Amino acid sequence: MARVTLESVARHASVSTQTVSNVINAPHRVRPETLARVQAAIKELNYRPNQASRTLRTRRSRLIGARIEPPRDGVNGAVLAHFLQSLTARTQEAGYRIVVFTATDDDHECSLYEQLLDDHDLDAFVLHATHAGDHRTAWLTERRVPFVTFGRPWGAEPGAAERHGWVDVDGAQGTLAATRHLIETGHQRIAFLGWPEGLEVGDDRRSGWSTLLAVSGIDAPAGYDAGVPDGLDTGRTAAAAMLDLPTPPTAIVCASDSLALGAWTEITARGLRPGADVAVVGFDDSPTAGVVGLSSVAQPYDEAAAACLRMLQELLATPEPPAVPPTPVLLPPRLVVRSSG
Repeated sequence: MARVTLESVARHASVSTQTVSNVINAPHRVRPETLARVQAAIKELNYRPNQASRTLRTRRSRLIGARIEPPRDGVNGAVLAHFLQSLTARTQEAGYRIVVFTATDDDHECSLYEQLLDDHDLDAFVLHATHAGDHRTAWLTERRVPFVTFGRPWGAEPGAAERHGWVDVDGAQGTLAATRHLIETGHQRIAFLGWPEGLEVGDDRRSGWSTLLAVSGIDAPAGYDAGVPDGLDTGRTAAAAMLDLPTPPTAIVCASDSLALGAWTEITARGLRPGADVAVVGFDDSPTAGVVGLSSVAQPYDEAAAACLRMLQELLATPEPPAVPPTPVLLPPRLVVRSSG
């Protein structure tokens, strides 16, 4: 059987070879209807680009670096793994490969950037767990290394938020949806169990809860807003303090599934029923949440991964960094209601 070439795909799709090349290397440049037609031809003919030739031609390794986190409590690690799995699948379909690494902190991560760039000539990086004063983005920007972040540039000065492409999930909308659901089901004593103030993602999620309570005219008495380090044990301890209040909450909105599962444990230890006696809603919709019946806010990881890849392809399509970075994407989460409330 004759080898399928770029030219044969172009003939099959009735387009130029340059258009086929753009579909493979810079799909954002191609009109949607043409993109679909060429992709269908590639699939029908089972075309596989010659990676070695492509690397020589484009001077791109088609390798993208991404940091993985060590397992902690069996919940948070699974959450990030979902995003990385989606990112890996998306990039693989586009002819890229993910190079994963682990780091102890931001400084260590930056030192690994340099090593990975020297040893493997990576094209770009996808960062996560962004925070105020995040110097990883400055390190990459100064060296003109393409990157996108899964997470906003928290704490950036006015205008600085547009210096690089980013994708994030609207955490405030997630907890607002959870709080609205609890109000609609009759709850008036709704507490929030989150992280210590100053952690940007946690503050964002707290704001959805507090904003809706304020506009709904519902008070949050002392003890109804707790901030603790993320974890099952800390969640259980904080929930115990809430349930010991003279007027305990009938529902608890949590900043993570780890905290929510800790609260769940404390509720059941007291002989109460999650959902029937005290409602609990988590955040991240981890696999554990689905197993035990915990209501949770689901993040659209597949959409986030696809958006990150689109941004990277836009950045990698030109030899120089664009004057204007990719437009940021803020995705809406989805509340998944189960038996816990």
